[in-house]
Amino acid sequence: MTRWPDRRILDLFGIELPIIQAPMAGATTIEMVVAAAKAGGLGSLPSAQSNVEGLRQALHEIRGATHAPVNVNFFSHVSPAEDPAAQMRWRALLAPYFVDAGLDPAAPIAATGRAPFDPSFCEVVEELKPEVVSFHFGLPEKSLVQRVKATGAKIMSSATTVAEALWLEKNGVDAVIAMGFEAGGHRGNFLSQDMTTQVGIMALLPQVVDAVRVPVIAAGGIADGRGVAAALMLGASAVQVGTAYLFCPEARIPAVQAEALASARDDSTAITNVFTGRPARGVVNRLMRDLGPISEAVPAFPTAGGALAPIRAKAEAEARNDFTNLWSGQASRLALKVGAEELTRELYRSALDVIARRSPT
Repeated sequence: MTRWPDRRILDLFGIELPIIQAPMAGATTIEMVVAAAKAGGLGSLPSAQSNVEGLRQALHEIRGATHAPVNVNFFSHVSPAEDPAAQMRWRALLAPYFVDAGLDPAAPIAATGRAPFDPSFCEVVEELKPEVVSFHFGLPEKSLVQRVKATGAKIMSSATTVAEALWLEKNGVDAVIAMGFEAGGHRGNFLSQDMTTQVGIMALLPQVVDAVRVPVIAAGGIADGRGVAAALMLGASAVQVGTAYLFCPEARIPAVQAEALASARDDSTAITNVFTGRPARGVVNRLMRDLGPISEAVPAFPTAGGALAPIRAKAEAEARNDFTNLWSGQASRLALKVGAEELTRELYRSALDVIARRSPT
């Protein structure tokens, strides 16, 4: 076999390969996006940790390097109201770590967080017109979705259950990302916060495919050609791959995360909320063991990270990962250690090889 048999996503997004490089805030670089796009896949630029001007500049740089389609990803959460009492409780819980590190637990902290999609970000989309716009945590308000659609961009968002996939289709997405429980980073759930009922990709994907009419993209636990081929067999039109790209030289991750990923096993990760306030999968470390992995004491997303920043920085300077969010999926051991352009092509090539070997002669 030399061609991908399901062209729905290829034709929808105008790409050559059914490989979407996942938008990973903090880890994805312009170089990674360009490399994935040049290979024929869909490069994805995260914006959650960016501001409007930073996003505009990044898109200009990408456009200067390639004319291939690009995806810009946004979070669509609602920023929480200020809760000084919750922040005080959180800082009190972290105080012993500050003392151990020789830091002042009462020192002012810089505000950190993830910016949701808003009219200012929407203006950048209207100005620079990325071919694809994706969302995490559902969708923004309808007027913003309509403005994005008016630019000609195709819209996709993550679903962790069939109910979420149906909701996304009803509210206008062009494609659904079926996000299995194996996936690294923040869960895309938005209709339920119950992590005990989240679904693995082998069970989720075919049920989502059966439930919606739009094409489906598989995400979670896919790091080599076997995973890509399996997703096709279960009805996916394309795959979104994240953790495997963290091993590429284009990735920007702390040394302690690279070390943790290199030694991670299938059972090394867990779902935790102690770093940001929302469930996310990462390699288990000290903070997760001490306070979680799931804790009701963590303030609302995305406000938890600010208080962690000083002790995280001190630990990383000492080559310790105690307070670093080591985002990773469950299949990190399957990842190739190659550049992002080669990885994109190899995922596709090896998937075709797997399918050809399994096909009747």
